[in-house]
Amino acid sequence: MAWWWNSAEGGGGRTEICIVSNQDKWYLDHLDVPWQKFYVNEPLTNISTPEQQKLVIGGEVCMWGESIDASDIEQTIWPRAAAAAERLWTPLDKLAKDPRQATGRLARFRCLLNQRGVAAAPVAGPGRTAPLDPGSCYKQ
Repeated sequence: MAWWWNSAEGGGGRTEICIVSNQDKWYLDHLDVPWQKFYVNEPLTNISTPEQQKLVIGGEVCMWGESIDASDIEQTIWPRAAAAAERLWTPLDKLAKDPRQATGRLARFRCLLNQRGVAAAPVAGPGRTAPLDPGSCYKQ
């Protein structure tokens, strides 16, 4: 594993395959970053050459432990990780142009997670936000 802080191209001329994880966009412990920013993040933005872009095989979100414990880890991860997953699995030309178009899908997914015992946070607001009103999973 190699880690480059300053450039996605990793010192230019490199030929290793890589997985992108933008610390300013896809770090789940940055609680001020809403799911919309996870959704619109383009992993290839700072990788300028087509040769280097072909080496990117995926992306990941990261969750570091210094800002969570067992009581809030699930709300910190979900639904923002799902927004990044939709972005990674959807070709750019098929991605919703406005992240608000994905709100309903993420809200339904969040409710499915809740029904399965996963304490996913509400779609409205940044990570670890309280629901806007009681029963938000019943209003779809």
